[in-house]
Amino acid sequence: MSDSERHERTDEVRKFLSTRRARLTPQRAGLPVFGGHRRVTGLRREEVALLAGMSIDYYIRLERGNLRGASDSVLDSLSRALQLDEAERAYLYDLARAATASGHRPTAATGRIRPVVLRMLDAMTDLPAYIRNGRYDILAANALGRALYAPVYDSPLFAQRGPVNTARFVFLDPGSADFWPEWEKAADDSVAFLRTETGRSPQDRGLMELIGELSTKSDEFARRWARHDVKFQRSGVKRLHHPLVGDLALPYEALDLAADPGLRITIYSPEPDSSARQALDLLAGWTGSTALAR
Repeated sequence: MSDSERHERTDEVRKFLSTRRARLTPQRAGLPVFGGHRRVTGLRREEVALLAGMSIDYYIRLERGNLRGASDSVLDSLSRALQLDEAERAYLYDLARAATASGHRPTAATGRIRPVVLRMLDAMTDLPAYIRNGRYDILAANALGRALYAPVYDSPLFAQRGPVNTARFVFLDPGSADFWPEWEKAADDSVAFLRTETGRSPQDRGLMELIGELSTKSDEFARRWARHDVKFQRSGVKRLHHPLVGDLALPYEALDLAADPGLRITIYSPEPDSSARQALDLLAGWTGSTALAR
């Protein structure tokens, strides 16, 4: 690990822990609040140390970015004290693993999709589906997925470069606000997902280059990146506005491909006879093809 990489990771630990501490009030933490003016709205360092059952000196060491040697019990206690959710707790563990040489992870191979996976994707003719990597590059999509994401594929951003990347589209193409009616949520989620991925894949140079590009070109991205929020993408309902079939509310599942670390398939599956199902059927009819789009 280079000195610059070590500094960046130390800085990330410091900012992540300090932002989690700042958002947690004494009342929410169950601590008594006596008279007098508090200089901070969140918890003080000594209050976090008390809740975590550790010395103030040790907590200060952790918040200064030194997670080297922190045991699972220490990380668990700190997670409880700061009331971290599942994604935040996993991110803290990723940061701790990255603090040691043994915690380095090789960059996942994210460019090639096995033929059997492509055949499975192609077989889902009535459900939009696509495969992405941790950088949110769309590496393959079935015909209905390609049709659903036509505004992204048709973006001028990707005319001279590839692959299609939904994070770039959100922050660098003004048309993204039309495609995502809940643009603020889409933007918040995109940044949190990318932050989570930096914990999983700290050696991914392409990911770091993407984050650097978006931080430089988009104030909206940079502002959100400074929050140090993390989030898992597993399931939910995505609201889209398609130029041909209008507004859609699409339940989705995002599933990791266990045999292909770093790759994930996202499948949209609306309720039978719902307006979203009818809109997808109409869109499928207009595409006129079930050929795999890559």
